[in-house]
Amino acid sequence: MAVCPVEVAVAVLGGAWKLTIIKHLLGGRRRFGELGRLVGPVNPRVLTRQLRELEADGLLTRTVYPEVPPRVEYSLTDLGESLEPAVAWLNEWGARYVGEQHKV
Repeated sequence: MAVCPVEVAVAVLGGAWKLTIIKHLLGGRRRFGELGRLVGPVNPRVLTRQLRELEADGLLTRTVYPEVPPRVEYSLTDLGESLEPAVAWLNEWGARYVGEQHKV
């Protein structure tokens, strides 16, 4: 049975906040609190789960610095960075949709 690439992409990227997280990480490394503020009204547990899933799927890296207090940063892997054209296209499509449909 052949695997449908669209279904694979939706399975990997279809989490509640995953594309928004990726969009903000395209701008560079981010700390957890910063991501939480950028992403919006997301429960910290949900954000943690989404970040762990993206890390498990090889799209981002979690770097822990041996400092007190501990500092953790998230950044995209090369695979995650490869989503930039898709995120840009979705951003353009979303803007066009809102403009034409006048709804969100």
